[in-house]
Amino acid sequence: MTGFSRAIVTTDCVSVTIEMRSVNNRYLDVLVRCPEVLRSQESHWRQKIAKQITRGKVDVSIRTDLSEQSASLSLDQGRLKELQTVLGQLSERFPDAPPPDQLALLMAPGVISSETTHESEWIEAGAAALERALSGLVASREEEGGKLQNLILSRCEAFKHYLADFRAALPDLQQANRQRLLDRIQKLSVEPDAKRLEEELVYNAQKTDVDEELDRLDAHLVAIEVAIESNQPCGRRLDFLMQELNREANTLASKSASLLTTQTAVEFKVLIEQMREQIQNIE
Repeated sequence: MTGFSRAIVTTDCVSVTIEMRSVNNRYLDVLVRCPEVLRSQESHWRQKIAKQITRGKVDVSIRTDLSEQSASLSLDQGRLKELQTVLGQLSERFPDAPPPDQLALLMAPGVISSETTHESEWIEAGAAALERALSGLVASREEEGGKLQNLILSRCEAFKHYLADFRAALPDLQQANRQRLLDRIQKLSVEPDAKRLEEELVYNAQKTDVDEELDRLDAHLVAIEVAIESNQPCGRRLDFLMQELNREANTLASKSASLLTTQTAVEFKVLIEQMREQIQNIE
């Protein structure tokens, strides 16, 4: 399911901003863009996300800043001198190159650091920001999930309506099919053997009998409703149930002996496809 959340945690010394986005995906795929100071926490935070989200592509963007109240910065003279030496060697080798940018030197990793900001402060603020952002993302996904639940349940109700109408018409369809066979035999102007005629009627009835398919369709619809209303991750189970519904609809179409049967099978497949599209968004 799709969702978005943003959280900022600011202390006396540091500020951590985390943005989380999720889009539809068949499996869980977590992408974390993390600054070096929090790199040690990436694996732990991935596991934390996976405990609450089991499906979807989740993009996590983390930004760190020093608070206005943070301690003064210090300059690593040794590190700066190393960089200046390397740049001097490059200038000798490439005399036509533009002179080095002093501001870029100061922005190089390790040249400037905070005297009092320790890694533990970043980790503590980052963990709090992740907790808030993750809670917000889960809430956002649950809100969308409620909308998807209503859409799928409405398709199930429409499916049941077509199913009930078809069941009501089935005795007339079976009788009409039997009568068509008798009419064809009568046109042959040949007196059929009674036993052979009965065998043909039984065979024809069995060939077009769809009671089992209708019963299984009923059972699958109940299973879909139970899965959705369980408030548990059910995306993969719903995928499977869509395959089973589609299988029964195809069998129904293959046994069609009337226009109504064909039309009903088509309506079933349309509803199945509509539900399948929505289920791709469900965790």
